[in-house]
Amino acid sequence: MLKILKQSFSTGVVTNSFPATVLEPPDGFRGRPVIDFARCTACDKCAAVCPTNAIRVLTSENDRSIPTNEKHLSISYGDCIFCGECAAACPDCITETKELFLATSNKDSLTLRARYRSEPTGDRFLEMVNPPIVTSKETEDLGNALREKIQRTFGRSLHIREVDAGSCNGCEIEITALNNAIHDIERFGIHFVASPRHADMLLVTGPVTRNMEIALKQTYEATPNPKLVVAVGACAIGGGIFGRSYASCGGVDAVLPVDVYIPGCPPRPEALLHGILLAVERASEKSSSIRADL
Repeated sequence: MLKILKQSFSTGVVTNSFPATVLEPPDGFRGRPVIDFARCTACDKCAAVCPTNAIRVLTSENDRSIPTNEKHLSISYGDCIFCGECAAACPDCITETKELFLATSNKDSLTLRARYRSEPTGDRFLEMVNPPIVTSKETEDLGNALREKIQRTFGRSLHIREVDAGSCNGCEIEITALNNAIHDIERFGIHFVASPRHADMLLVTGPVTRNMEIALKQTYEATPNPKLVVAVGACAIGGGIFGRSYASCGGVDAVLPVDVYIPGCPPRPEALLHGILLAVERASEKSSSIRADL
């Protein structure tokens, strides 16, 4: 026992200071791939190798809203598993980054889309259809503000019930890391609980399997208001590599209303924590709406 205490004292504090300080991920970490749309020619190389169809090239043949002389190239970071295959297929136009703070309450904002005009000399970039997603620097400021909001909204206490709706357990490993000495999620007053009746938030992982569909709905009904739901990982957002089938409903929002989406396969603990903090913003909005209805 004395040896353990001596080692603990000599080790010192190992808990990081996120979100006040954002540490760079280690070498080899794959964050969101960034497409240089202006340089890209929508040649379909990246879309052909994408295992989850996160990158798509659309024409008038598969989307009637697109003019016959145009192509639309889109990338969905909600479906992306950050495998790096697209960057390997087209290194001139696609760059792998270490950006991981992609959580959002608006699922549509996770998809970037660009227009191209088909010309005899090749496809020419016209414009971005939607604006870029939130950057890491903006995320840092958001995290600092929301940490204080946890104290105001939940009285220094936020209770989470984690639900595995059919995942490979990759996301569960990262969620477990939230409770270790490095990330120490309890320093924010956030605790994991065993019963949905004691929870403020459901943290759902994996595609919703048909066998878990009813159980997930019952868990949601047992959770008291404001019933925050956070979809963790590509599978929970859109079905991931599993998609929809006889055995899978797809993403969580096919079964429950989702407040925040956290992209990744799996998301790092920092990305999970950012998404949880972002969901706190939704808590006050939903509570105000519920009080207004009453």
